[in-house]
Parts: sequence; C-alpha cells; structure tokens
Amino acid sequence: MIHPDARRPRFPTHPRPRARLRAVALALLAALAFATPAHAQRVVLMTHDSFAVSRAVLDAFTSETGIAVELLQAGDAGAALNRAALTRARPLADVLFGVDEGLLARARAAEVFAPYVSPALERVADAYRVAPDGMVTPVTVGFVTFNLDRGWFEDEGVPMPTSLADLTDPRWGRLTVVTDPATSSPGLSLLLGTIGAWGEEAAFAWWAALRDAGVAVRSGWSDAYYGDFTRYGGDRPIVLSYASSPAAEVIFAEGPVDPDAPPTVNLRCAGCSVRQVETVGILAGTTRRAEAERLVDFLLSDAFQADVPLTMFVYPVVDGTALPDAFERFAAVPVGEELLPLPVELAGRVVDAWIERWTEVVLRGR
Repeated sequence: MIHPDARRPRFPTHPRPRARLRAVALALLAALAFATPAHAQRVVLMTHDSFAVSRAVLDAFTSETGIAVELLQAGDAGAALNRAALTRARPLADVLFGVDEGLLARARAAEVFAPYVSPALERVADAYRVAPDGMVTPVTVGFVTFNLDRGWFEDEGVPMPTSLADLTDPRWGRLTVVTDPATSSPGLSLLLGTIGAWGEEAAFAWWAALRDAGVAVRSGWSDAYYGDFTRYGGDRPIVLSYASSPAAEVIFAEGPVDPDAPPTVNLRCAGCSVRQVETVGILAGTTRRAEAERLVDFLLSDAFQADVPLTMFVYPVVDGTALPDAFERFAAVPVGEELLPLPVELAGRVVDAWIERWTEVVLRGR
C-alpha cells in the first residue's frame, strides 16, 4: 500500500495496492496512446495519482462508445484542481476526477467546471449528491476512521478504546498515531470533521487533549501505517486510516484469516468517521463536451462502480452495487451518528487558517 498522501484533501481510498495500481494505470495510458489512431474519438481524464481502474473496464467503455480514454495524472487532488484552474482557458483535459467535499468550495471559486446532470445520477444515493446544481457528479465515497490492531490489544490485555474521547486518555493517547492535516488527507478529514461536529473551540480543545495524552503525528498515511502501526512493527496499535483498511488487510493477507478474528478492526462509535465523497466534473473549456458527458455517465455504470472497491479501495455511490465479501464482513459503511459532519464553511482561506491553528496547538503546543 503506497499512498500519495500529501493532498488537501484526498478522500478516500485504501492505499495498500497503490504501487501496483499506478503501474497498471501508466501501462494502460501507454497502451492507449499507441493503440488509438490520431483521428479517433478520445477524451482526456485528469486524475489524482491514486486513481485506478481495471483495464477491461476502460476497454469496455471504448468498445461501447468508440471513445478512447487518456489518463492524465496530475499529482494529489489539490494539485490536480490547481492545475485545472491554471489551465482553465486552454484545458489540458476534458474531465477532472478527484474533487471531494473539502475541495468543492475552491472548485466553485475557480470556475473550472461546466455543470452537467447525468441521467445516471438518479441511481446515486441522495446522501452522496453533494452538488445539486450538477457542477460535479459523485463517483466514489470513502470514510476516514481509526483502525485498531486487534491482536495487539488481545496480547497485551489492554481494552480497546470505544470513543474519540477515550483517545484523550493517556492509556490510549500514547498508543495513537494521526497524520498532519497540512500534508495528509486523513489528517485534514479528521480536523474538518471535529470542527464540523463540535465547533472550532471544542474541536481544538480535543486536539490539545489528544496532544497532551501522547499522540504521535506523522506527515503522511504511509509513514503512520507502515512506520508506527503495530501491525507492521511499530509501537502504536491505533492509527488514523480508512474504514476499508481492515478489508484490505484480509484481502492481501499472506495466509488464511480467521473471519472471527481479523487482523485489524475499525473504531465504530458515534462521531468516529468522516465521509469523503469523491466526484468527477466536466472542465469548462473542453472542446469534447459530448465525449466528456459519455465518460461521466460511464463512471456511474454498473461496470465501473463494481470495479471501485478492489481497485481504489473505496465504496461505490450507486445504490445496490454489490460489495466484495471482505468489505461486507470487515469494512461495513459507517452510517448515521457514526459520521462527523464537515463544516458548512470550507473556503480555502478558512481551511488554511484551521490548519495553521492545528499546527500551533498540536505540533507547537501553544
């Protein structure tokens, strides 16, 4: 799992197979470049670096429509949006995938998207329709949450925490590692979620208590998960990660896994998860509007939605899409009161100010 985690924010995926997936995506791009005649229909899809799709799925789209898809990876989600904004007059792509709820305000301010209401949108759960005006279309959803190394707690005879409040107790705080919201999508998600749920002052009081309880902070997901998490030899059995992580641990386990004793579990409690809806939008300056619309529609197709869990390790947004057995058993979707709401105000300057305050409180102890 290699997660290009320095984005603000990038919501939702489990990073374990990322290196292999990136190689597949790049190979696919090269294959398409050689296989597509210059005069053929095409559409350019700009994505963040963690975008992944099975080759057979994109091949099916091309076979059905005659439109070849070219992938343009543009760094993390924030970098991709910035690149689209800077090239708005002469866009490098036709469609941009990766803008999530935390970036929507910035996308609106930059006016990079042309609205489009896909006829397939009616298949999407109402809760995931984050842009009623059609500026962007929801495609995937992920959930940031704390993962617990079940085996470590059993071996040490320590009870597992049952709430975010528990983490401010040194018994658990010294066992916890989180990621910096300035450089990490899960870290930013948790910061925004705590502010959205409790208000700014109460949220930063919790962060200060977490600091005093001995929490460790790392710059990115990979550092925390593979460097500090006890599952991989570290000394912290509580790590900020994703709700899909326990399923990935089972899927990529080297040997059989006891279904009643998975390696890791999620911290399931009120206000313990933050939702990240990831979207796609048609870039305002595209000269291939019809092809872009076809691609947006395809991202909500049964084929693409079914491909999402095991390529990007996030959840599909279309109602009724079957999840892999490991997701059903070990990575159930957090719902209702388990979710921390995002703040209403998510303008870039406001989020930047919160990140700076977090840095002062948690890293500088002020």
